[in-house]
Amino acid sequence: MTTAPKDAQRKLLDLQALDTRLAKLAHQRRTLPVLAALQELEGRGEDVHRAQVEARTVAADTRRELARSEADVEQVRSRAARHQATLDAGQGVSRELLALQNELAQLGERQSVLEEIELEIMERLETAEKQVAELEAQEKAIAGDREQHIADRDAAFAEIDAEAEKLNAQRAELAGEVDAELLDLYEYARSRTGGLGVVALHGHRTEGVSIDFSLSELSAIDTAAEDEVLVSEEHGYVLVRLDDGETSGRA
Repeated sequence: MTTAPKDAQRKLLDLQALDTRLAKLAHQRRTLPVLAALQELEGRGEDVHRAQVEARTVAADTRRELARSEADVEQVRSRAARHQATLDAGQGVSRELLALQNELAQLGERQSVLEEIELEIMERLETAEKQVAELEAQEKAIAGDREQHIADRDAAFAEIDAEAEKLNAQRAELAGEVDAELLDLYEYARSRTGGLGVVALHGHRTEGVSIDFSLSELSAIDTAAEDEVLVSEEHGYVLVRLDDGETSGRA
């Protein structure tokens, strides 16, 4: 059986109050809305980056395709220009000149087809480059938003961490005033329950959490010495008895 003076036991309630506040701060730090916003921005940024890589690849491929198309058109134009120059000079026999005229007509048709293809490629390149520009603008906007959210997150972290540091200093000082055996009992109870180690008890009524005591527990509560440390059989909480009108919110 663990024993401790009444005032020493009540210090556990102050310690619990500090631990509860620290747990709330830790939860607040983990669940800041800005963190979810940052995660969403990072996801959007990754999506836009992937789209940007694809768009740049399409634009680069289309530029190469346009260069080949322009070369094809220029080749036909040059050949047609040479034929036209020969015709204009009137050199050669009539049969050869007639053949040149026929080929020149074919070259004209071929040039028209190639120029249509060239125009279609130019339109596709314009669309691709426009998409690249739009995605670059989106990336820039997302980067700006992310930078602002990071600044907001860091400011919130700094505020929370400063308060946590102050509370941890208070906790360390208070824990140093608690008997080691009593402190170990409290820490063990907290480890079992996930954070709640001590509960204030007013007669047979608990504060903050509802506990249904067995008849044997109620009897033990009624007959326990003032310095006896009570522990809930079912939940493992340390039970700290308070006088009528006394509250546990002293931290």
